[in-house]
Amino acid sequence: GTAQDGDNAWDLRRDLVVDTIEAFDPDLLGVQECLDFQGAYLLESMAGYGFVGVGRDDGSEAGEMCAILYRESGFELVNSGHFWLSETPDIPGSRSWDSALPRMVSWVRLRTTESAVAGDGAVEFLFLNTHFDHAGETARVRSAELLRARAGELAGGDPIIIAGDFNAPAVRASDGPFRVLAGEAGGTRFVDTYGAAEPEGGEGTFNAFEGRTTGARIDWILVSTDVVVGESGIDRTEREGRYPSDHFPVTAVVGIAPVTATGAEAGR
Repeated sequence: GTAQDGDNAWDLRRDLVVDTIEAFDPDLLGVQECLDFQGAYLLESMAGYGFVGVGRDDGSEAGEMCAILYRESGFELVNSGHFWLSETPDIPGSRSWDSALPRMVSWVRLRTTESAVAGDGAVEFLFLNTHFDHAGETARVRSAELLRARAGELAGGDPIIIAGDFNAPAVRASDGPFRVLAGEAGGTRFVDTYGAAEPEGGEGTFNAFEGRTTGARIDWILVSTDVVVGESGIDRTEREGRYPSDHFPVTAVVGIAPVTATGAEAGR
């Protein structure tokens, strides 16, 4: 929001950001590197969403957020919270290992409202949004271990959806965070909604405002094994050669039984 991005400065692309989000029309949205005024702009521009997010520096307004927006007509907010990716996760602004910056996770527990109105079949699930460190390899692995453990504790057996910029490739063969979260290790295991365990080329999600598709898919949506994945994709939206972000948004359409509607949608 405050970066010196020239022709890609926030004020020049914010309408394209909103248009891109509204074109997918997500029920759930996780955003990374969101400053308070950017979150306010999204809320002003897109009606009908609740918002959960705090700054990573102080747990209030200072610093970037891993904010979550959810459609209020579809979901009731049961609970929410935040933790930091460090050895002291409940201390705002904390960092550990080789992390260059404070990193965090925001989460919400939601209950489906359509099913609740019908009188039965209401479902509760956990949605978490995160942004792993860009520099620390050890920090990314430890962050993944902490995220997996905390998500399992918070969910209490209910379905889980995780969105994030993980700053690491979605490759099980590596020793990075993807293997921790989507590998075969014990504990809560997650499924990559994109459906590709190994890169096949052209899946890069960091585009540097240039539209390039080379490089790794470092932005993922993961779900617990009890969530059904319907569709997934990488949104390559551009307008006259301009892009809404220096990352391509990733999207998924998923279903959580016994939801009677068409399922919950999640997008970056």
